[in-house]
Amino acid sequence: MGIDPGAANLGFGIVRVEGNRMVALDGGVVETGPEMPMERRLQKIHTAIGELMAWHEPRAMALEQVYFGRNVGSAMVVGQASGVAMLAAAERGIPCTAYTPQAIKMAVCGSGAADKAQVQRMVGTLLGLSEPPTPDHAADALAVAICHGGGEGRRQALALSGAAEPIDAKRRIAPRVTG
Repeated sequence: MGIDPGAANLGFGIVRVEGNRMVALDGGVVETGPEMPMERRLQKIHTAIGELMAWHEPRAMALEQVYFGRNVGSAMVVGQASGVAMLAAAERGIPCTAYTPQAIKMAVCGSGAADKAQVQRMVGTLLGLSEPPTPDHAADALAVAICHGGGEGRRQALALSGAAEPIDAKRRIAPRVTG
């Protein structure tokens, strides 16, 4: 499960590793309105992530690291959203790993300087989608999941399970990437 943290728009993406390829199972955005008090926004994020975890039963959560740019206030809010997502994972015993934006872009596009449109196109290509996923928060979350699923995160998940798990056809659903 990949997370692109944000308090107004938190992207999520679920991928399954099948041998040497990945398949998108779900993706979208948890939206909260600015009229909501921050504690209610965080509660909504926590509840939504918990419901997604109950449905998909991910072996790991990967998040994009919070970037501290010029706006420290925005970074703090994004950090809070990231924290409640990690809390939802911890409550279920799911390990979390954070990746820098550059590491995610490198894993997906081969360049740490790739732009958003390039990331969206490559995510669509790597996951075999008919078109790039939208909105960009969902695409970014799927990119985080691809980054984790293609490297050390995949090895850790397989080690936890003891072996590669066969695909359960009843659990496989079409991507729900919202726009």
